[in-house]
Amino acid sequence: MSSKQYDRAYFDRWYRGAGMGDRHELARKVAMAVAVAEYHLGRPVQSVLDIGCGEAACRAPLLALRPGIDYLGFDSSQYAVRRYGRTRSIGYACFGDFEHLRPCPPVDLLVCSDVLHYLDDAELRRGLPGMVELTGGVAFLEVFCAGDDPEGDHEDFHARTAAYYRRRLTRLGMRQVGSYCWLSPMLAEHAAALELAQ
Repeated sequence: MSSKQYDRAYFDRWYRGAGMGDRHELARKVAMAVAVAEYHLGRPVQSVLDIGCGEAACRAPLLALRPGIDYLGFDSSQYAVRRYGRTRSIGYACFGDFEHLRPCPPVDLLVCSDVLHYLDDAELRRGLPGMVELTGGVAFLEVFCAGDDPEGDHEDFHARTAAYYRRRLTRLGMRQVGSYCWLSPMLAEHAAALELAQ
């Protein structure tokens, strides 16, 4: 059992300043995810669910791009929920809770960034089907795999293969379109062959 605490000191260490806290890099990442979702939806993104959102860093760049967007975040950090829950629309939940938790209808863009590689196999298996069910458009799943050299926290990091994630997500009906983006089962049915990653 890990003793890691997702408190203010954790976010100060790993998500502020240069590197992982670089706001320009985050803005580019958000813009890419929104553009991919809007391309495949054929309209502007209206709703976002951010699972494992931390302090909801994605919220501000999302609102800058689409001011009227409906944003909802969930995180297992009691600190983040207590400090930012009301002002940034963050609720408390662990990833495995999405086995049963359905806080909203399927969203245009589901974000789960820097989360899946910290989960044990049991929690990942529990939460994945619910995450897929909540993806109405595109899921941005930033996950690092065996052979990657990610910057940041390596405690409790599970170095699974890319094939492991592809197999599990494909079995649930998702299809990869590159750069961490996955089409929902509904959108995947209409994708052209070369829109999909192999």
